[in-house]
Amino acid sequence: LVAACPEPDILVTNNGGPMPGRFEDWNRAAWLAALEQNLLAPVLMIRAVVGGMRARRFGRIVNITSAMVKSPHPLMGLSTAARAALTAACKGLSREVARDNVTINNLLPERIDTDRQRFMAELQAAARGVSAEEAYREIASSIAAGRLGTPEEFAAACVYLCSTQAAFVSGQNLQLDGGSYAGLL
Repeated sequence: LVAACPEPDILVTNNGGPMPGRFEDWNRAAWLAALEQNLLAPVLMIRAVVGGMRARRFGRIVNITSAMVKSPHPLMGLSTAARAALTAACKGLSREVARDNVTINNLLPERIDTDRQRFMAELQAAARGVSAEEAYREIASSIAAGRLGTPEEFAAACVYLCSTQAAFVSGQNLQLDGGSYAGLL
């Protein structure tokens, strides 16, 4: 990526999440793979470009993580741990680079209408003995907005965080969850 675009002004990191499962089933290899994919890969990409952004006095970094960072679920522990570590690392860095007009933020999606959400519905359907369509409807109805988010809504939030209008927004976690998060912070 850096060879194709050696001086990017915008970096959006994203990686598929690890398989859901139970804590006692995750061995060392599963933990290392989750950390490699959802912590180290984005951190190393950020490391490769943030110096140039600072030198040019402009940069936007957006990490696509997960709502599980703030609302952990027992079956999503690998994802939660790795992505929470990325969130923590980037929060510290965001404070250092802000004075150089470089922002680092995180998008925390939950229940966006994507292939991953359909896959999760299929897993839920198999575990509960219901159809995938029924599981999908139940997932949508569990959201405060009563529906899944759209990829377009997700993209709009990402575009905003990458824009010049978001210059004073840094080190933040923007939840895209249709109002489902029950906490204040």
